[in-house]
Amino acid sequence: MLFGAYTLSLLVAHNRVLRALVALALENPTASHVVGVPVITLGLIWQNREVIFAAVQPAWMIGGLVTAAGLALSMVSLLLPGGVESALSVAAAGLVLSWVGGFLLFFGVAAGRTALFPLAFLAFMIPLPDALIDAVTGVLKAGSADAVALLFTLTGTPYLRQGYVFSLPTFVIEIADECSGIRSSLALLLTSLLASHRFLNTRWSKALVLLVILPIAVLKNGIRIASLSLLAMHVDPSFLTGQLHHEGGVAFFLLALVLMVPVFIFLRWSESPASEPPRAS
Repeated sequence: MLFGAYTLSLLVAHNRVLRALVALALENPTASHVVGVPVITLGLIWQNREVIFAAVQPAWMIGGLVTAAGLALSMVSLLLPGGVESALSVAAAGLVLSWVGGFLLFFGVAAGRTALFPLAFLAFMIPLPDALIDAVTGVLKAGSADAVALLFTLTGTPYLRQGYVFSLPTFVIEIADECSGIRSSLALLLTSLLASHRFLNTRWSKALVLLVILPIAVLKNGIRIASLSLLAMHVDPSFLTGQLHHEGGVAFFLLALVLMVPVFIFLRWSESPASEPPRAS
């Protein structure tokens, strides 16, 4: 009850931040996940509540320090030029830290350690700074361009490449920032993290999942661009401007999930005792 009251007071105090996050999620596709992250965190904690709250021992010192750090960030965001809206990432980080600090304060370090993944997952509630989004977009664009070039070569499609521009026999395409696939890549990252938390046990397996996300995201995006280009060349030019181009992200996101399935199957197999070689007696 005390933690519930603390959470309610925290939400009231950060009312402007929450409204700004909702507005950002509605208008910016790269931040559409921020409003769903707290729901996922609460669901994960509720699902494992018997283990998390098995031994509750309030940690006033650590919880108080983390809460103080969160409140300090919230105050800093108010002092930045332009107010909370221009410093939304700092304000959201302050809200997250304050809530995590309250969790530690009321339930203790042992509960926080058991609930480490759900609490850490809350970091995705913090909007990514524009500079970081631009950097990730650049990496995805470069990788996607290389993947498209490879797929054109494998399919025997003649092309002339100049950076992100591909001249094909009947038209020219350019891989723009909007074609980088950053939205579906973020969705793939979040989905893969949740799946690895649910199905994998060892740290090296979960680390390997993180390593393969970028190559699969790049490959998926390359397949999308190359497929649309080939369909436009050999079937109908409207594929470059049609519904599959603008609304086909879900279908290719599902393709990325399909590509991830063998990775999880292999890692699950490698973690099973039967996969270990027999030891000499």
